[in-house]
Amino acid sequence: MKKTYRIADRVILIDSLYPDVHKLCGGYEAEGQPEITVCTTEEDIETERIKSAREDEIENIPVRIFSPGYLEELAVYRKIAEAMLRYDTFLFHGSVISVDGEAYIFTAKSGTGKSTHTRLWREYLGERAVMVNDDKPLISVKNGKALVYGTPYNGKHGIGNNICVPIKAVAAVERSIENHIGQAEKSELYTLFLQQIYRPASIEGLSDTLRLLDAFIESVSLYKLGCNMDISAARIAYEGMNK
Repeated sequence: MKKTYRIADRVILIDSLYPDVHKLCGGYEAEGQPEITVCTTEEDIETERIKSAREDEIENIPVRIFSPGYLEELAVYRKIAEAMLRYDTFLFHGSVISVDGEAYIFTAKSGTGKSTHTRLWREYLGERAVMVNDDKPLISVKNGKALVYGTPYNGKHGIGNNICVPIKAVAAVERSIENHIGQAEKSELYTLFLQQIYRPASIEGLSDTLRLLDAFIESVSLYKLGCNMDISAARIAYEGMNK
């Protein structure tokens, strides 16, 4: 199946074996000459199956069985992420919300509560808060400015929008009994950010990714956020990032 989409301002032709990825990309359809072409094979799907099984073994959980269509979705996003590096754009793992036209990114290891925190922001700020992406946004860094794009890869809740927003701040999230937020230095968050970006296997791709990560960190305000699940966490985080 072949269909064309616009993701992060790039026209992408996806040539897939299964329809799942096209259902996922609904809302991103576009016309025009493709700048990126993504083709998948059964070998790509088998590679994703092996990677997923290895990750489950590392986490010491029963190996999950995924459909070929879902595994192809993973293969497509990896190929898109690698191709996007040509346009100074990289994939970052985080939950992103826009308030009054500026984006706030919350990142942490899986299971920490990123999605819960952005839900609290939506409850606290109402219509002022718009979800950009709840899992795998794309970030572009050009001329000292960082932009974040919604993508079809919106996590298990499927929350996000096909929009582009300038980034105001990024916060590393950790659970805490008491809510608190403070500015962070690049050195404090660099290791976490390395874990949260998509890292290509090639030396050239990894070099480009690290260059973009450095530019990204220099272009936004950085914070460390300790929070619980009370709505006051959203108020404290928002006020702390807007002093």
